[in-house]
Parts: sequence; C-alpha cells; structure tokens
Amino acid sequence: MLLTVDVGNTNTVLGIFDKQDLVKSWRVKTDPRTTADELWLQYSALISGYPLTGLSICSTVPATLRELRTMIATYFADIHTTIVEPGTKTGVQLLVDNPKEIGADRIVNTLAAHTLYGGPAIVVDFGTSTNLDVVSPKGEFLGGALAPGIEISVDALAARAAQLRKVELVRPKSVIGKNTVEALQSGTIFGFAGQVDGLVDRITAELAKDYDEAPTVIATGGLAPLIIGVSDTIDEHEPDLTLIGLRLIHEKNQ
Repeated sequence: MLLTVDVGNTNTVLGIFDKQDLVKSWRVKTDPRTTADELWLQYSALISGYPLTGLSICSTVPATLRELRTMIATYFADIHTTIVEPGTKTGVQLLVDNPKEIGADRIVNTLAAHTLYGGPAIVVDFGTSTNLDVVSPKGEFLGGALAPGIEISVDALAARAAQLRKVELVRPKSVIGKNTVEALQSGTIFGFAGQVDGLVDRITAELAKDYDEAPTVIATGGLAPLIIGVSDTIDEHEPDLTLIGLRLIHEKNQ
C-alpha cells in the first residue's frame, strides 16, 4: 500500500492507497517544530495495520520536509519513497518565469486535474492561501493567482479590529447580515466566492485567446466546502486531488 503525505502550512493530509483506491485519509495540524521521531510516532499510529510498500510526499514547509527526510532514513529506509522536488519526474511542464518558485503541491494538483478532467482547467485550492492554478489542454502548468486564505483573513480581521471577532464559518441566512456575526459570515463566505468567481472569469477570458474550450474549474483543499455551494464558477469538487496527484507521481517514479 502507498502512503501519500501532503504537508501544508496549516494542515498535513495523509492518505493510504491500495493500488488506485484511496482507502483511508487523515488530516492533522502541521507544526514546523515537530521532530522526525515525533512524526514517526504520529504517522505509525495512524497507519497501523496497513502494510506499506511506498511513500509519496510533497511539502510547502521546509522545516517539516527536512524532518521527514530524517524520519524516512531512520524508519522507512527499505520503502520506495518519492519526494516531489526539482528533478522528480512529474510529467508536468512548467511554463512560468522561474519554475523553482512553484510549490510542489501546485505541480501535483496540475497533474491530478489533467488526469481526471483533462484541460484546460483551473484548480482552486482553498488552503492557507487560495491558489488558482491554470492547466493547459496538454497538462502544462501555465501559472495562476495567489490570494490570502479564508482563515488567515478572518484571523487578521479579528486581530486588527477591536470590535470584531472570529466567527463560525458557515453560510449566513442572507447576504445582508442583521448582526455582526452574520455580517462577518456574509463578507467572508460570499466575499471569497465573489473573489474566486471574478478571478476565474478573468482567467477564462485570457484562456479564450488561445483555446476554444472553456476550462473546467476544480475545487480542492480543506476549506473548499465553504465556497462550493456559493460560487457560480466551480464545476467539480475533488477533496483528494493532491493525494491522487502524489499517487500518480509515485507511479511515474517507480
């Protein structure tokens, strides 16, 4: 069985694949201070009972990636491991100014989106930041847009505005909030949906200059369920997109 690990700035998502089937997944918090031994204790407890034959990892947190390398060398040395980094075979051509700047998760999502839905496509990843990644019909990474994520925006507002506070992130009854809580929920949920729809519309207009077909818009990430029911442009929701991409890249590097 294959263990896939997607280390994000806020959360780490782990998934167990039996061939092409995702049989189990977990979401845990990411702490850059966690040591290799602590990672092994956490991961080994989660995957107990699943016989591992491979590991596939991507990380946007350098400190955690360093400890993961140590964990692998110490506890999983006999297991074939794929780490998505420069030099790893992904099959994704990066048509950007500086390919080394592109986060591993964006490359992984590009491969998974093109494999599942073809292209052109736009992946909207709702995480610590909101990433919009643009995929060509050939599966090339064309670039995209980055915006502050939902949770960090809410945290920043609560920290900087004396009379405002963090609220439960749920869809309010109406756009016109009748109290502070509803007003904050409206601005957050409908506001971010409007941001995504606006960016998707602009990206689609640019893509129309080169491609006849409109892009498929795929939502993923832990916060996607907050927006998919409100956005007008999202076509598909694939919560395990990054894990699927990690499986595909591992297969390419067997």
